[in-house]
Amino acid sequence: MINKIKKILSKKNNSKIVCLTAYSKTIAKILDKYVDIILVGDSMANVLYGHKNTHQITLKNVIEHTRSAKMGVKKSLLVVDMPKGSYKNLKTAEKNAKLIMNKTKCDAVKIESNKKNYRIIEKLVKKNIPVMGHIGFTPQFKKKFKIEGLTILETKKLLNEAKLIEKAGAFSIVLECLSPTAAKFITTNLRIPTIGIGSSAFCDGQILVTDDMLGLSGFYPKFVKKYVNLERIIEKAIKKYTREVKVNKFPTINNFLNGTKRRK
Repeated sequence: MINKIKKILSKKNNSKIVCLTAYSKTIAKILDKYVDIILVGDSMANVLYGHKNTHQITLKNVIEHTRSAKMGVKKSLLVVDMPKGSYKNLKTAEKNAKLIMNKTKCDAVKIESNKKNYRIIEKLVKKNIPVMGHIGFTPQFKKKFKIEGLTILETKKLLNEAKLIEKAGAFSIVLECLSPTAAKFITTNLRIPTIGIGSSAFCDGQILVTDDMLGLSGFYPKFVKKYVNLERIIEKAIKKYTREVKVNKFPTINNFLNGTKRRK
C-alpha cells in the first residue's frame, strides 16, 4: 500500500496519472492492466442502482462492491469512496474507514470536502488510513452542477481548501468541474497530485466513470469522451441471441457440455 502511494506521489510533474471506476472483479481486472488508480466510486448509485444522486448508497453497498473489485486488482491503487453520512464526525469516520479497510483490503479511502472536515482527514491519516481528497463539485454536499473557479476570488478559495486538505495529509486530490485556470493554479501550487474530472488537462491525472466512457450509462456531459458505444454492441448481441433461440438455432450440439468442466 505504501509503495503504491509513493508511486502515485512520484508521478507529480513527471507523468500523467490514469484513473477509472470499477464496481466488480470483471471490470477491475481489465482496468488493472492499464490504469494507476481504480476507484470504487459512490457513482455506483447512478450507474448500478438508478438513483438520481449518490446519497442513498450505503456502507454495505460500497464494501460488497469493493470486495468484488479487489479480486481483480494486482498492481493498481484501489481507492474507495466513503459514502455520504459515513464520515460525519471524527468517531464515525474512523470507525467506518477502518471497517472499509479491514473488510475490503483496499489501499485508501476518498472523502469529499465540505470545507470543514479537514480534521477527519488528519485523524484518518494518523491512523495509517491513506486519504484522497475531493473539491469543486462534491455530489454528496452540493446539488447544483456548475463550474467553479471562474473568478480570482473563487480560485483563491479553492486553493486554500486544497492546501488545507494537503496539510491534513491527503496523498492526492480530485478536482471536479473546475475552470482550466483554477485547475492549473491549484495543481501548480500543491505538492500532491491532482486528479481531474471535468477540470481540463492541467491536472496531474484524469478520472472518468468507466460506464460513461464506454457508452453504457446514458450520462454524457461535455467532459466525458465516449470511447465506444457498448450499449449498441450489447443490444446487437442480445438481438442475435433472441433470434437464434426463437428459430431453434441455439443451442446446437456444439453447445452441450460433453464432459467439460463447468465454470466455477
